[in-house]
Amino acid sequence: MLNRIRGTIDPALTKIGTIFASTGLSANFFTWLSLITFSLAGILYGTRSLVGQYWVYLPLVGSCLILLGGFLDIVDGSVARITKQVSKRGSFFDSTGDRISEAVIYIGIATGGFVEPTLCMIALSLSFLVSYTRAKAESLQLGLAGLGIGERAERLLLLATISLIPVPRAMEWAVISVSIVASSTVIHRIIVASNKLT
Repeated sequence: MLNRIRGTIDPALTKIGTIFASTGLSANFFTWLSLITFSLAGILYGTRSLVGQYWVYLPLVGSCLILLGGFLDIVDGSVARITKQVSKRGSFFDSTGDRISEAVIYIGIATGGFVEPTLCMIALSLSFLVSYTRAKAESLQLGLAGLGIGERAERLLLLATISLIPVPRAMEWAVISVSIVASSTVIHRIIVASNKLT
């Protein structure tokens, strides 16, 4: 969904890319930094049993790290475009890193006991299906980018923001929300692909 408003936010993305490109750091550096930040969020979620009474701060810290990782994910793409470092290898690594980071986050949430493991498995499986349906369609020359309301950016934003709401079981509701938007996107893409492919 956010891809649909890319034209509106492109000037801001260009400014961000220009600022970070001026550091001399490569787009791959920010890709790695984004992956590390997301993974750190998942690892922290998984340490609930080790931090005693301080576990109550983990959803806050984890959500902040997810938002930071999302920002860095925007930065790497913007820097790549500004510095003309866009490549197939970079695209492959970026997509693979996205899947790794989502897996680590949900495994951490389940391991930490914040949400029932089954709910995390459902959210992660549906998230992967969103990506798979797009990748498979593109391999058949059918573009599905931006189709649906549950692409990766939206899912992570939902997970982070709902987890911050000071209500009981907020993280559980966040994971359920991710599953809902992801499933709607998968269904939407399957319908569109079925109608357009022969």
